[in-house]
Amino acid sequence: MTSDLTFEGQRPLKNNRSFVTLMVAQGISNLGDWLHLLAILTLVGIRWNATPWEITFVTLSAALPILLTGPFAGTLADRLNRKWLMIVADGARIIIVGALIFADQIWHVYILLVLKSLFDVIFSPAKNGKLKEIVPREQLAQAVSISSVIEQMSKIIGPALGGLLVAAFGITWCFVLDSASFLISGIILLWIPGTRVIQTAIHNVTEVEEETAGDVRNRSKGSFWKETLEGIRMLASLPHVGTSLILLASAILFLQFADSQTVVLFRQLPGISSDLLGWCVAASGAGTLIAAMSVRKWKHAGHVLKMGLGTILMGLVIGGAGVIVGIWPHAGLGANLLLVSLFALAGVGIGFAIVPFQILLQEQTPEAMTGRVFGTVGSVMTASNIMGPVVGGFMVTSFGVVPAFVCSGILMTLLGLIYLMKRSGEKADLTGSIEAKTMIAGD
Repeated sequence: MTSDLTFEGQRPLKNNRSFVTLMVAQGISNLGDWLHLLAILTLVGIRWNATPWEITFVTLSAALPILLTGPFAGTLADRLNRKWLMIVADGARIIIVGALIFADQIWHVYILLVLKSLFDVIFSPAKNGKLKEIVPREQLAQAVSISSVIEQMSKIIGPALGGLLVAAFGITWCFVLDSASFLISGIILLWIPGTRVIQTAIHNVTEVEEETAGDVRNRSKGSFWKETLEGIRMLASLPHVGTSLILLASAILFLQFADSQTVVLFRQLPGISSDLLGWCVAASGAGTLIAAMSVRKWKHAGHVLKMGLGTILMGLVIGGAGVIVGIWPHAGLGANLLLVSLFALAGVGIGFAIVPFQILLQEQTPEAMTGRVFGTVGSVMTASNIMGPVVGGFMVTSFGVVPAFVCSGILMTLLGLIYLMKRSGEKADLTGSIEAKTMIAGD
């Protein structure tokens, strides 16, 4: 069998200098994505005493550009040099985050967050496309797992480190160091190759990839809008990816509902510890990290099975948290430990839902369309992140927090079960079709 041809292809990933350099730059850049979060909330919510709606607009200013521009940013990542796109994105964010130091009105923050988010959304699909340029196909699953671990660690370490910086040195120095993180990331990216390293042998590409690669070589680039639509159509046509995206987006929506209403749920327990939420968030992050690090080792379990089981686990945890709060008479040590344990399991479920999907996406997406596909996925995920708290607020207001958690947990569990049954049915149909063709050939 023909394999990917590269001078680094058969070496362990730790010896792939281009990959290690990209991961170091990604880690520092991802850290910068989250480092300023607590500083902004402290500035707006405490120093400026912003209203709840003003704080909501802070969140929307960061999220809406990703929702609206993801596919277009992905098209840029497929058209232009991905290395220099990442460097430009880091360079722009150096200036934008630095400008937060001088913001003295809340509308300044809105504008700067919108601008920063526009360059955040450019960096991500460019990074995912570059990953496929420098890592052989047989090592993609391992590479995606490592990249996912880095992303999850940055989401945990970034806000915590930002909080320490704000407490120790003040808001200004947090923005200074955040800006410096993008400078360091941009400098490191200078050491990765600008052109692709992996030269894929033509016999080893899939039929879809071969057709797409031929299109890219043999035709001039079409219009920007046409290429963007091609990425969306490609996403819908990839095996298992379309339904997996629907599953993951739905799971993220329910998860964001739970995250946004967890404080309301905990308030139902008399005498609840004020530190419980922090411990639960930390446990969830730890669970996600454990899943991200171990998901690749379960080679006997396919991506579809992992995603389905991860979604079911999240559903059981969300519903279980509602049941515990509903039946527990008081918030003792046992209730606290049980809730922390449930959040750790929820983190494992998140990891087993997200990481296999990212691996599936990397393995099936043609390299020439990686940016567009990942950009579109980013927009769909952002839509779920935005809609989750809205749905949560409606459900809690309409039905009460405990019934809302229990119903959401049941719905998410059923979603995972339906997904697994659908995939099992398709696999059975495919097996039956192959056996039938074999019998006909034998006759």
